[in-house]
Amino acid sequence: MTTGTTPAAPVVFKAACPDCRGRFELASDALRLAIGGSRRTTFYSFTCPDCGSAVRKPAGERIVELLTGGGVRTLRLHTG
Repeated sequence: MTTGTTPAAPVVFKAACPDCRGRFELASDALRLAIGGSRRTTFYSFTCPDCGSAVRKPAGERIVELLTGGGVRTLRLHTG
C-alpha cells in the first residue's frame, strides 16, 4: 500500500575544507550544528571527505536557519 507521496529528496549542503581546500556537497546527516549562548559558541562541524580533517565553522543566524530547516542534527549548548 502506498500513500501517494514520494519521499523528499535528500538535502545537501555545499561545504569546503580549510585544510585541503576541497569543495564538496554533504548530506544533512554528515553535518552537526551546535547552538550556544553567543556567536562564538554557535558553529557547525563535519569531517572532510577528501582529507579526513575535523572542520568547525561559525554559524550565523542564516546558517542556523538553513541547517535546521535541512534536517541537520542540532545540539543546544547550555551555559550556567
